Amino acid sequence: MVGTLVSFTLMAISVREVGDSIHTFEIQFFRSVSALIILAPFAFSVGWASLKTEQPKLEVARNLIHYAAQLGWITGVVMLPLSEVFALEFTTPVWAALVAAIFLREKLNRGRIVAVVFGFIGILVILQPGGATINPGTFAVLGAAVGFAFTLTATKALTRTDAPLTILLYMALIQLPIGAVMAVNVWTMPTVPQLFWLFAVGATGLSAHYCTARALVLADATVVVPMDFMRLPLIVFVGFALYGETARWMVLLGAVIIFAGNYYSIRREQRLRDTAAD
Repeated sequence: MVGTLVSFTLMAISVREVGDSIHTFEIQFFRSVSALIILAPFAFSVGWASLKTEQPKLEVARNLIHYAAQLGWITGVVMLPLSEVFALEFTTPVWAALVAAIFLREKLNRGRIVAVVFGFIGILVILQPGGATINPGTFAVLGAAVGFAFTLTATKALTRTDAPLTILLYMALIQLPIGAVMAVNVWTMPTVPQLFWLFAVGATGLSAHYCTARALVLADATVVVPMDFMRLPLIVFVGFALYGETARWMVLLGAVIIFAGNYYSIRREQRLRDTAAD
């Protein structure tokens, strides 16, 4: 989870370092390029089996949605204080619970209902409707959170038949040509320092997902999720130290409310599993 915290933080820094001069479409293109370069040796060692999927349509749908969600996240990182981006991103489990209930017919038990209610209260606290004009980047990040929820739900279904390497490979292979087409008309030739940051976006994105997956294998979600929440105070410090940003108290309060709902839901799910095991 320390690897996860560092990876997500470095990813946000990398986007912020090039976001003012390199278009979001081009950042996405280089994200896929760097991910494919990193994954290529593993794919070659496994051979053609690494591309074997039992659910090709779901792979395509997942990556189309994930591509759009990443665009929203990158847009938010460029336009908003980093603390607000990360706080709003914590709503992903809330949307995931709703998506799973609608598309996978998973039951909305008491824990998940609490997470959804607390999630919406947290969003209202962060956005403060009726107050200052809401930055368009806010809608971009909320849209990204919804997209990430669809991605998580699709990934859950894909892991029943496809290997993790296969899922990651299709992410790079599907999103790379999309990124290339989208980036053509907004292309800016990156400098060497910009290339470093662009490739760092892809590398840290992969390492963040890998570290989170490994953490969930090694420890319960009740341990992993509170540590994941430490991304917020870490990014608040980074935003202040590197970019002179100050986090609004309402953003921090909203994030705490969202976290409380998510953590209650996870704890209740764990107790239900322990009771069933007994």
